[in-house]
Amino acid sequence: MPIYEYKCTRCGGVFEKIQRIEDGNESLRCPYCGAKSPERILSSFSHKGSESSSSCKAPGSTRFS
Repeated sequence: MPIYEYKCTRCGGVFEKIQRIEDGNESLRCPYCGAKSPERILSSFSHKGSESSSSCKAPGSTRFS
């Protein structure tokens, strides 16, 4: 299940919620102030890896050399 990030339209609090894709945010409440229907926001993500893994070259590939 994906993790969605929400922002409360009343207090501005940001929180995450694990939920199914087909579940809406109608029944969701802000955990800080209790306001209904927070706004889903675009989350950033990170990738952990070494600098050498950032190249587009597959292991053993010479196509992009």
